[in-house]
Amino acid sequence: MSRTTRRHFIKISAVAGGSFALGARSTTLFAQKFVKPLRILILRGSGFSGPFQVRYALRRGHNVTVFNRDKRHPGELPEDVEQLIGDRNGHLDALKDRQWDVAVDNPTSLPAWVRDAAQILKGNVDRYVFISTISVYADTSKGVDENAPPAQYDGPDAFKETLDAMKASGYKTYGPLKALSEKEAEKWFPGKTLVIRPGLIVGPGDETDRFTYWTVRIDRGGEVLAPGTPTDPVQFIDARDLAEWTTRMVENRETGIYNVTGPAKPLVIGDMFAGIKTALSSNANFTWANPKFLKQQNVQAWSDMPVWAGDEPGLARTNISHALAKALTFRPLADTARDTLAWFKSQLQDRQSHLRAGFAPEREAEVLTAWHKQQR
Repeated sequence: MSRTTRRHFIKISAVAGGSFALGARSTTLFAQKFVKPLRILILRGSGFSGPFQVRYALRRGHNVTVFNRDKRHPGELPEDVEQLIGDRNGHLDALKDRQWDVAVDNPTSLPAWVRDAAQILKGNVDRYVFISTISVYADTSKGVDENAPPAQYDGPDAFKETLDAMKASGYKTYGPLKALSEKEAEKWFPGKTLVIRPGLIVGPGDETDRFTYWTVRIDRGGEVLAPGTPTDPVQFIDARDLAEWTTRMVENRETGIYNVTGPAKPLVIGDMFAGIKTALSSNANFTWANPKFLKQQNVQAWSDMPVWAGDEPGLARTNISHALAKALTFRPLADTARDTLAWFKSQLQDRQSHLRAGFAPEREAEVLTAWHKQQR
């Protein structure tokens, strides 16, 4: 699997659908801080992280407006949220002649989307927050900080790119177009742009099922196929932690570029599995298969074995010291595991029967059988 394809499994979390009702627990260290109420526009307040941003901002006393394509998910958002309807592909009239203190741009993958929205919002919005991705970096083989060079776009006119064309390319243009989108945001809001580059976003509501797969599989118990070695690095961030930190950064009028993933200290996949097992009171036991064998079995990192970076460990060694210095915090792994599993079990049975990442039980059993046979 190519680096671009693996990056696809990171990047879609920023625009994945679904949500999970945000419970009473939050980052309590910050929950009661008095802040001046802001008028916040959230471009795509539905989806994965958007509803968490909305609810946290409301609890902090802010006035929230969301801009979505429709109201198909009324249960995701509180009634006192103003909902504007439109589309980033040229249907932005609902944004005209309005004023907000800050706009948070969640879904943008194309620089034209930034340009078109900015032409309307410039002068009516004081600051702009662009949710990007660590996939913007040209080379993540050894881990990166915010100063690493971005990927370069080498296709036709970037402002004529479409999501269909990006998909047709196997998402090879995703990182470069995100990098151009960052530049476009800074062009229209010079010195007033906050760029957030998340890694793998996980938690309740993640429709891609990457981290979710492991909670479901470990909860089922028994022998679990585990990739690589227990000391392989992993990184991810709960969507709620990302949403809450983004809101606090908005309150503090922060600008600049930040890598945002977690946890605060290095984590290895063996400890991640052990933490999930303990949180779910599972009887799972792990059989670790080496990368060479997995390659022979056509087992892919990120898709078949989600969260695991495989032969690209640098993807799980992104430097987040800049964000930590701005009080990026993380809820316990156990909370993310339990909440993610509870959300998944609340879905319709048809949804539960079709995990979108990881192995089907039959395929896992097949690979485990081949592994044990090789060890004889």
